[in-house]
Amino acid sequence: MTDTKAQPLPGVAAGTWVIDPAHSVMGFAVRHLMSKVRGTFSDFSGEIRIEEDQLQSSVGVSVELASVSTGNQMRDDHLRTSDFFDVEQSPKMTFVSSGVRSVEGGWVLDGDLTIRDITKAIEIQLEFLGLDPTGLAGEQRIGFEGRTSINRSDFGVNFGLAADSKIVISDKVDILLEIEAALTQ
Repeated sequence: MTDTKAQPLPGVAAGTWVIDPAHSVMGFAVRHLMSKVRGTFSDFSGEIRIEEDQLQSSVGVSVELASVSTGNQMRDDHLRTSDFFDVEQSPKMTFVSSGVRSVEGGWVLDGDLTIRDITKAIEIQLEFLGLDPTGLAGEQRIGFEGRTSINRSDFGVNFGLAADSKIVISDKVDILLEIEAALTQ
């Protein structure tokens, strides 16, 4: 059930909130045979625009795919190739929201994710972690955790899906977000 009158973020001021990459994580996890490989991106930027009617708020994020890190240089270099991200042709992954919904005690951020110049609609489950009215340098800060799953084949990333009738790398990729943002205006 969607509650269209609720203010999802109590006490949060309208304005532009800039994502702080030093205190945020853009991560992922994907099954490889019997284990999971986890990774992060270190170079990203984004803004959260909180409106007076918070359900009209928006988010825009850009991630430099070459900044991928899984803790293994050989794997990271392979992820940058045309087998996976193809950073020479499509250096960025972007997300642009199309709406936010208050749903049964939580929130869902709807939007368009673009990887390798292919755009698909996704839903991100959000948890609001709170508001710090005085922040690190006196500015207000907010925090969120988000998660969603995508099928990488939907974005043209098919390498390793099947070898000798077994899946080497799962099609499903879990996206895990830990976001801290500071009010700039």
